[in-house]
Formats: sequence, C-alpha cells, structure tokens
Amino acid sequence: MFDANGLVILAVGAFLCFYGVRSVNLGVIAAGFGLGWMITSLFNASALTMLLFGLVGAVVSWVVCSLIFRSAAFVVGGLTGAVAGARLADLVQPGQSSWAASAIIIAAIAVATAFIADKYRARALLWLTSIGGASMMLVGIGRTFEALNWIDNPDSTPATITSNAIWVALAVAGWILQRRLFADRLGIKPRERAAA
Repeated sequence: MFDANGLVILAVGAFLCFYGVRSVNLGVIAAGFGLGWMITSLFNASALTMLLFGLVGAVVSWVVCSLIFRSAAFVVGGLTGAVAGARLADLVQPGQSSWAASAIIIAAIAVATAFIADKYRARALLWLTSIGGASMMLVGIGRTFEALNWIDNPDSTPATITSNAIWVALAVAGWILQRRLFADRLGIKPRERAAA
C-alpha cells in the first residue's frame, strides 16, 4: 500500500539532509516541521494530526528563530538534534513509546546539539542537518511504502541493523553533498575541497 502522507516527511527530510545548511530560515522551518511530525508519529497519531503538529512546529520554530536570530545556529542545532532524538527515542523503545522517556531522550539530545551548533556554527549544522534530515527520510520511506515499513519501525535485530546502516549512509551522503555544494558558505578553502 502507498501512503502519500509519508511523501511529505520524505520530501522535507530530503531537503534538510541535502540542502539544510544553505538557508538557516528554510532549515528552521524544515526542522520544526519534522520535529512536530516525528514526535506525533512516535504515538501513532493520524496523518492529519501529524500534519497539523508539523505545521505548528514549522511556524513556531520560524517565529522563535526570527525573534532571536542571533541564536539561529543554537535553535537550528536544537531542532535538528530533537529530530535525531525522536529517531533514537523510537529505536530504544520498540512497540509502545513512553511520553516521559521520549521527552527525556529528545530534550537531552536537543540541548546538547544546540550548544554544539552554537559553538561550531556551520560545520556543526552541516552534520546536524544531514543526520536530522536522514532521520526524517527514514520515517517518510517507512510511511510511504508499506513494504518498507521496517526501515522506520524495525522489528528484528537484522532489520534494526539495516535500518541504522541506511540512516548512517543517508546522513553521510547528505554531509558529502552539502559539503561540496556549499563549500563557500562553510568556509572550506579550495585546497580542502580537492582533498575532500
């Protein structure tokens, strides 16, 4: 069965993974949308609820970032870390997820990545957008194609290992592509580009 709702999160995840470091504003919107969507997906919400939470997450994230734009890297780092935290919360809690455990995992990773992004700016955001976008892509693939649901919700050890390998591969591919496309924005000198 094909679920078109999964295409939304897949597209937003692909944007964040492969283009996120290019625009802070679009990165904030994409990460906020993904965070809202992924948190509600942890609890098997309806597609309309996930879309609503995704849109609310996007708007709130953009408004907050606009108000404190000097801390944009901090906000984007926290949001993309929260997206990755939602993926990790899903992995460590197979089956039914606990709100409390999910909140602790997501908040801890979000806070840590926010401080890392604030300290290391574009270089950290390169990694964080790639990892967060790859997380969203896995959810999108799993929801879009029923036969590939195991990518989002692995039900065995081999499926978990394979799903995590796909997550890492997508994140690395996003990192490589963004590093090459946006080398000037990242401050990578031509000599470093040749070595990369």
